Amino acid sequence: LDAVGSQTSDIDRVAGYRLPTEAEWEYAARGGNKSRDYIFAGSDEFDEVAWCFENSFDTSQIVGLKSPNELGLYDMSGNVWELCSDCYNQYRDDLEINPYEETGQLKALRGGSVREDPTRATVTARMGAWGGYINFAAGFRIAKTAPLKEGEL
Repeated sequence: LDAVGSQTSDIDRVAGYRLPTEAEWEYAARGGNKSRDYIFAGSDEFDEVAWCFENSFDTSQIVGLKSPNELGLYDMSGNVWELCSDCYNQYRDDLEINPYEETGQLKALRGGSVREDPTRATVTARMGAWGGYINFAAGFRIAKTAPLKEGEL
């Protein structure tokens, strides 16, 4: 919802907290402008930063027990799939800045989980799930749109 309570798909107008877009999620998982191009969020070694089937005993873990990524964010690889606000569809071939996919039956999940092997816990790992998907290996991370500066729309 925007500041006056109207439904909007323009994330720049969303008031308060919301789910991140897939692009925002991946930017954060990769370490933002501090990225070192790791395979996983914060390392090329999954055991340093990710909970996967191989090291979790198929149980979600307390956040923060592994090392953070370059932005200080924990558990963006593995532990639980994270729900994004976009619908899940194939990536387009053309380059876009923060594209938002509104159409589709499945919601986008990112990052892998304790039910996956390490190849499914990379910063590019994604899958689709029905909107009401509930599972111990799925969760979410909240985002907040930065306030617009005076004169911006």
